Amino acid sequence: MVNPYNDSKLGKKQQVAEMFNSIAPKYDFLNHWLSFGIDKLWRKKAIKLLKPLNPSVILDVATGTGDFALEAMKLSPEKIIGMDISEGMMKIASGKIADLHLDKTISFEVGDSEEMRFDSESMDAITVGFGVRNFEHLEKGLSEFHRVLRKGGVACILEFSKPKKFPIKQLYRFYSYYVLPIWGRLISKDQRAYTYLPESVSAFPDGDEFISILKNVGFDSVKEYRLTFGIATIYFAVK
Repeated sequence: MVNPYNDSKLGKKQQVAEMFNSIAPKYDFLNHWLSFGIDKLWRKKAIKLLKPLNPSVILDVATGTGDFALEAMKLSPEKIIGMDISEGMMKIASGKIADLHLDKTISFEVGDSEEMRFDSESMDAITVGFGVRNFEHLEKGLSEFHRVLRKGGVACILEFSKPKKFPIKQLYRFYSYYVLPIWGRLISKDQRAYTYLPESVSAFPDGDEFISILKNVGFDSVKEYRLTFGIATIYFAVK
């Protein structure tokens, strides 16, 4: 298991919360700048895939500063609940919603994706952007997704993946391990956050392996959509 802080005695879950609390003030800037803004296009693609389903109640897990929840407003849902374990990220997300006067539709709360408070079969769709690789117990978290989704509901999971073709594979690895950590440290002031990112991507069971895990926890069908030469993938898992 890859943890944010190798010298910490805390569990991965607590370390992830600590890391995101640390980088929260600079998170949006770094997220968009270091990805050249492509992350915004990836979220738009994911929401377009959900549009034919017309989900009424959406749960955005590992919502961070709320970008995915905001993009999901294009689906005209009755309710969006954003959940994250980082209080620092939730504070920023709540500020965004207040500024946009969307607090009647979107709400945010601190919560654990592996032990969610929601009733079984209470959600039409779950979105999560770049969050599942941070789960301490991946299958437990995905099982919770399956539990709270209604029959026919969808988990739309956007996550980094590992490019496999030359020269994108080599360029991506160089950028991830040598460029991104330097700028991440300089701007966020966190010595490990942007070193942990490529390490966690490398350790994550992407592609067919992740699809198998989703099916093992009960999802009936899973489609994958590879994005930008395989740098990211959308997994569309139907209950």
